[in-house]
Amino acid sequence: MLSTLLAPALAPVLALTLQAPVDLTDPHKKDIAMQLVSSAENSSLDWKAQYGYIEDIDDGRGYTGGIIGFCSGTHDMLKLVEVYTERKPGNVLAKYLPALRKVDGSDSHKGLDPNYTKDWKTAAKDPVFQQAQNDERDRVYFDPAVNQAKSDGLRALGQFAYYDAMVMHGPGEDKLSFGGIRKSALAKAKTPAQGGDETAYLNAFLDARKAAMKAEEAHEDTSRVDTAQRVFLKKGNLDLDPPLTWKVYGDSYTIKK
Repeated sequence: MLSTLLAPALAPVLALTLQAPVDLTDPHKKDIAMQLVSSAENSSLDWKAQYGYIEDIDDGRGYTGGIIGFCSGTHDMLKLVEVYTERKPGNVLAKYLPALRKVDGSDSHKGLDPNYTKDWKTAAKDPVFQQAQNDERDRVYFDPAVNQAKSDGLRALGQFAYYDAMVMHGPGEDKLSFGGIRKSALAKAKTPAQGGDETAYLNAFLDARKAAMKAEEAHEDTSRVDTAQRVFLKKGNLDLDPPLTWKVYGDSYTIKK
């Protein structure tokens, strides 16, 4: 009788215990992912302060700007400004669309200088532009990366590893893009969805990512793998649970909760 009476009370506890680990789409986990990327892209955990960031970092991609490093030479900055202009015609960046279309695929600033960076910073104060950045980040990078990682059977750390790789290398299929990096990893290890060991596969993926980074002079510092993602992996933190402590480019960061 006692066990029968206790059963309903224990049911919520058992259900909670059996719940799958929270993945990167959880708002708190997603915020952690944004902070991790910002530590590498902007040397700050305050990713929401980066809407107005813009500079040419001499990586052959023209201007790099915003919360995810949209680039004038890699189409995503052009698409972002197009989305912004669809939502708010006549905005301060709309006049640069012809120039952005011409420099797409190059490192040229032709038609953008001297006032593009100033106008970008002005636009960054507009909530409409901020939301456009959030939406394009998710559409082009976050959602495809997380969906692919979940399809491969990866938990939050693996989902983040895919996302960070897609941010830096782009979502393409050539050997230095995300698709090529994943293909190299698959040649060395099976994903959990294929019956493989998650840690072994993630080590193979990070090895392939590191090789791709070293192939490009602008990305040859591999600390965002070596002293960040690999640290979490070695600790067995496959769910990317805080507290998290890591280093990028020699700087130390901590997310306590």
